[in-house]
Amino acid sequence: MPITEFLTKNAKEYRDEVALVELNPEQDHRVFHTWREYSLIEPGANDGYRSEITWGEFDRKANRFANLLLTRGIGRGDKVAILLMNGLEWLPVYFGVLKTGALAVPLNYRYSSEEIAYCLDLADADVLVFGPAFTGRVEEICDGLSKVKYLFYVGDDCPSFAESYFRLTGYCSSHAPAISLSDEDFAAIYFSSGTTGFPKAILHKHRSLMHAALTERAHHGQTHEDVFLCIPPLYHTGAKMHWFGSLVTGGRGVLLTGTAPAQILRAVSDEKCSIVWLLVPWVQDILDALERGELSLEDFDLSRWRLMHVGAQPVPPSLIKRWRSVFPHHQYDTNYGLSESIGPGCVHLGVENIHKVGSIGKAGFGWETKIVDEKGERVPAGTVGELAVRGAGVMSEYYKDEKATEAVLKDGWLLTGDMAEEDADGFIYLVDRKKDVIITGGENLYPVEIENFIRRHDAVKDVAVIGLSDARLGEIAAAVIEVKPGRTLTEEEVNRFCLGMPRYKRPRKIIFAEIPRNPTGKIEKPKLRKRYAADSLVARQNEVSV
Repeated sequence: MPITEFLTKNAKEYRDEVALVELNPEQDHRVFHTWREYSLIEPGANDGYRSEITWGEFDRKANRFANLLLTRGIGRGDKVAILLMNGLEWLPVYFGVLKTGALAVPLNYRYSSEEIAYCLDLADADVLVFGPAFTGRVEEICDGLSKVKYLFYVGDDCPSFAESYFRLTGYCSSHAPAISLSDEDFAAIYFSSGTTGFPKAILHKHRSLMHAALTERAHHGQTHEDVFLCIPPLYHTGAKMHWFGSLVTGGRGVLLTGTAPAQILRAVSDEKCSIVWLLVPWVQDILDALERGELSLEDFDLSRWRLMHVGAQPVPPSLIKRWRSVFPHHQYDTNYGLSESIGPGCVHLGVENIHKVGSIGKAGFGWETKIVDEKGERVPAGTVGELAVRGAGVMSEYYKDEKATEAVLKDGWLLTGDMAEEDADGFIYLVDRKKDVIITGGENLYPVEIENFIRRHDAVKDVAVIGLSDARLGEIAAAVIEVKPGRTLTEEEVNRFCLGMPRYKRPRKIIFAEIPRNPTGKIEKPKLRKRYAADSLVARQNEVSV
């Protein structure tokens, strides 16, 4: 069945219960020192800090937008792009699109105007829904959007080149449109993260969305009483598909627009959150703040927090061991996935497998996995190969890119581009991205292995290992290291620490700098390679001139 039926069901069974809460720390001008003081404040009385909608309101909002689209001739097979920051309107807009039979096309909020135009054209978008944060970027390109028929603005002070979403939906019926949907109807186009170049358009059917929801529910055991804290951007499959577990059970979701450690812990405390999905940088920031004494756990009521899970990138085992030492009562899970596999869940560790921290786990609910060589043949346990996955959540295709589709879809199997190996117990360990492997003097180096080792140093906040060209070896490994605030670290100290690795794996170059990450927490290695490749070339030219 289509995912929209869960919303209809919740609107009937839990009509007056809160579905979504939005927390905006930038609107919170008061200071509270303990959770007890904070909890005395009446919810919703915070001048824009906290707002909420019920399941009944959620469904009515979605129906109104669906009916608006239908009056404009937008329906089955059309594409509606969504360019919004996280907020209470995001999900009703998304579900409103789905209810018409059109395809939702979420856009990355970090896209430049050029990238927005590129994605709208690639997806054949008929409609763009955007918010105040994007007015300038959309205005730059609106005259050139020949395929886009309508621009709907979600916010106050609607610009002259768009129409007001709030004003128009206010005149539309709140009854569900009579549109029949099936699992085989196309539902959404997502875009690859773009960390390796311009993004590809990933086409999914309704069965993919449904599979993601059921997988999330099976992995994390959500109940109606669970409260899920969602911090990552909803345009990405990761955040939305984890929230789908709340959709299945009619549980409450909390959208937090801040990522500071105090904001996260305060949200968990005040909203009584039980499930929190974090990215690696936020885990590090929380632990560092507690370690420095900037935060105290005694100031927060975290008694209902039962599960912390991490995904979107390789997770250093040392980081999770550190977390478990601070939060020993937490269940922990790692989720692996791609937008091509409708986000997290095609592989997951499982809360019962904490002894395998460092592994991404085994095939998820309803999924199959295998590790293959260049010919597509399975490799023995302990051998590095490319991870392939198969299941109902695999994309239909890269939209309008037959060549790219054929390169990754093989007899229903999706080649992930991730190098991995399987241990004797069947648990999978990520080694690295296929494109990130460094070949130095004929040896394959897997940056994730080196990064995990260097992260053990207690002065290291973050690290990225990249390959830089070398006249003799072809490539060398360079470690870009971000040092913890208030700590110092020298190149000599790093090199001495790395003596614990085999000689060929030790980085040949040490760079101290901030590590850039995209909104989903992935290290933007192309940016680092571009930045330091140029520096390396200049250095080599100087050596030659001398």
